[in-house]
Amino acid sequence: MDKESTVAAKVEEPVARITRARAKALGTSGGIPPPVPKPYLKEDQKRALRANTKRTASDDNKSFITAVSGLQHKRRAVLKDVTNLKSESSNASCTNVTKVQDMDVKPARKCHAKKNMEMVDISMETSEAEEDIKARLAEELSKIRMVESQEITSPTRQKGICHHIKNGCAADSLLTPRVTDELQSPQSKRIEENIFCKKLESSSGQVIADIDSNLKDPQICGLYAPEIYSNRRVKELDQRPSTNYMEKLQHDITPSMRGILIDWLVEVSEEYRLVPDTLYLTVNLIDRFLSENFIEKQRLQLLGVTCMLIASKYEEICAPRVEEFCFITDNTYTRREVLKMERQVLNLLYFQISVPTTKTFLRRFIQAAQASYKAPCIELEFLANYLAELTLVEYDFLKILPSLIAASAVFLARWTLDQSDHPWNPTLEHYTSYNASELKTTVLALEDLQLNTNGCPLNAIREKYRQQKLKSVANMTSTQRVLSLFER
Repeated sequence: MDKESTVAAKVEEPVARITRARAKALGTSGGIPPPVPKPYLKEDQKRALRANTKRTASDDNKSFITAVSGLQHKRRAVLKDVTNLKSESSNASCTNVTKVQDMDVKPARKCHAKKNMEMVDISMETSEAEEDIKARLAEELSKIRMVESQEITSPTRQKGICHHIKNGCAADSLLTPRVTDELQSPQSKRIEENIFCKKLESSSGQVIADIDSNLKDPQICGLYAPEIYSNRRVKELDQRPSTNYMEKLQHDITPSMRGILIDWLVEVSEEYRLVPDTLYLTVNLIDRFLSENFIEKQRLQLLGVTCMLIASKYEEICAPRVEEFCFITDNTYTRREVLKMERQVLNLLYFQISVPTTKTFLRRFIQAAQASYKAPCIELEFLANYLAELTLVEYDFLKILPSLIAASAVFLARWTLDQSDHPWNPTLEHYTSYNASELKTTVLALEDLQLNTNGCPLNAIREKYRQQKLKSVANMTSTQRVLSLFER
């Protein structure tokens, strides 16, 4: 034991530990100082000292890990600002070095702190300069807007704005330059549009009511409505059914069979309370399918319920189930047959279901027609829808564009309700893009349907619009024929 103690006493390291920072600093100064002399210790103190030096490395590792983790946590906390990270890391390094450096190093630390303070002062000055620039820019913009508002209120300026609105240009492009237009808020743009888009001016100098000036209702889409309907006018030319598929392709069915099928589908739509868009889309899908695929008359009803099933899934919130369409046919067709026909229709049409129908344009044109009334006329809306639905049964109306049918229905409905004034005005001509002479043929054909001059026995649509909730518009007729308008 005595030998071991003497050997341990010889090998034992000095109490004062030399860190790497201290060794580096002393190495530059000229050498490592001699170890501090150990004080005289008794045997019991030496044993306690040896016991303390024999601690396990795990304790040292634990303390090292906790120290490192603490430092990492502090670094993550200051990553939000890069400048803070640099200043704190530099200050931390300075504090670590000053523990082992001499008094000669302290002035350098003060200079470093002064540099940091100068950088902070410079950043504060630049931020104040930026705020001054922004304030000056805001004042200049406000002055520009005040001058422009005074120029806009002049009648010549307002007339030029209305002319450009009619040509499809945005009103904001005339109100402000390009720079101020980009900086202008959307709310101020909407206010200017409400002020200067109340009325438009036609080419003949007559005033046109602006039906898109109501920007408070988001469902109207007043800002985008002109572009939407101009796009639909193009789409109605692309996705049209063939106008002579009965003569070229279908040899087992006739136009009267098609009319009977659609008349029955009107009753089905009333039974399940479907929206009118579903009925129009159903007829469109039937005609497009028959334009490209031959079908037997035994499967014509199957095609009808399948197209209504597809249209219901597209238009309705809660579409009827497949079993309900099978039940409505008195279980003539099974569920498997309906689903097979559904796949066949969708694949043949390449899933192109979103198509403009007569109902699509009818909403827009009725809105333009209501602009001439002080209060909305409900009879006009019901009567125009009635006249448009009468064309669904007739095969000959496939030759006419849906937008032309919708405009003619509004023309004849206005004439039926009031023969004292001409039913067509500049507002309707502007939004429909049809003048009265272009509507003559279609309006006369619609009047024949309204008066039922050919004695058509299909009465589902007529019975539907004879109801009191629809103002019994099917019973309305004009005392004077509409032909007299075109003879003037």
